[in-house]
Amino acid sequence: MEDIFGQALFDYFKNAGKHKLWINNTYGPKEEMPLDVYFRIEDEMPDLELIALNKCNGKVLDIGAGAGSHALMLQDKGLEITALDISGLAVTIMQQRGVKHAIAKDIFTYQADKYDTLLLMMNGIGLCGTIKQLRLFLRHTKTLLNKGGQLLFDSSDIAYLYDGDIPKGDYYGELLYQYAYKGQKTNWFKWLYIDHEKLKVVAAEEGWATEVLYEDDMDQYLVRLTPVY
Repeated sequence: MEDIFGQALFDYFKNAGKHKLWINNTYGPKEEMPLDVYFRIEDEMPDLELIALNKCNGKVLDIGAGAGSHALMLQDKGLEITALDISGLAVTIMQQRGVKHAIAKDIFTYQADKYDTLLLMMNGIGLCGTIKQLRLFLRHTKTLLNKGGQLLFDSSDIAYLYDGDIPKGDYYGELLYQYAYKGQKTNWFKWLYIDHEKLKVVAAEEGWATEVLYEDDMDQYLVRLTPVY
């Protein structure tokens, strides 16, 4: 799959972003994916993200780091931060914006030194796609944490999309998306939104304790997971 998302980010960064990035879905009309949100400064970030950044400590791995805005904030605070994204173009942007350690890797195969904090912002946990893949993610990331380490991420309960008529079968938060940009489209891919009650169950089964740190009135929440040894 071509790096359509990374190309859209890169064009925006280089002031060549005359085209819109669209997300097709299976539940409604296509939606524009605003690119400016990936380049926000601290004053523009919502409370949820600021709380998460303040909870980061020690050696940090920012997973799905995008254009590097969170990594830059943590770097400015003096934390040792590695920014990871599967998009090579995103990593190029981060390097040009001043992120000292940005790498293009797939988190599911990433092996490295251990970290004290693993961070995924802007529903970055969605990259798991499915509950099954979330379980694999939790098993793998446990191997990347120092003792006493933490996994911080946000997600939301999207039951509201279904007006009380939640479909049977696969978990309702496993959504299908497709990026469209400049006449190109990605393959369809799954993106996960998980309600915190379901997350608590899955996390406990995989050996993690769950603590909800923040919730807003839009069914969005920030959570800290810690391994149970």
